[in-house]
Amino acid sequence: MSGEVSHELEVNVPANQAWELYGTIQLAKLVEKEVVNIDRIEVQGDGGLGTILHLIFKEGTPGFGSYKEKFTKVDDEKRVKETEVVEGGFADLGFTLYRVIFEIIEKGNNSCIIKSTIQYEVKEEAAANAQYASIQPLANIAEISKNYLIKNKA
Repeated sequence: MSGEVSHELEVNVPANQAWELYGTIQLAKLVEKEVVNIDRIEVQGDGGLGTILHLIFKEGTPGFGSYKEKFTKVDDEKRVKETEVVEGGFADLGFTLYRVIFEIIEKGNNSCIIKSTIQYEVKEEAAANAQYASIQPLANIAEISKNYLIKNKA
């Protein structure tokens, strides 16, 4: 079983400014600081291709304790970054693929869209777990990012 869910949020900052956040490990640092159920994010790498993020959730957070995701695509020209869960979390729930795609789409000189997409494949025997492929956490991160970008507008 496979599926895809997306979310878009318009932000009144230039696309290159939004990409400076999304195209680097700065987003992980912002998420670590602002998302209440994340205890910490351990980073292995410089934010480029192959970087691994280990997301560790606070004790008592519903779901799983942690998971690792790897940057599988970082395209500065198209402003697209893809990560895939490589250990724990969704992988333990029967997902054979759990990919997050962030796109920064230029709308004008001072406007862009943050598009977040989840693509997933889950084993048939774990099909009920597809409900965990929720776009809401990424929508929340986009909102946090929007507030940060507007506050720190160049």
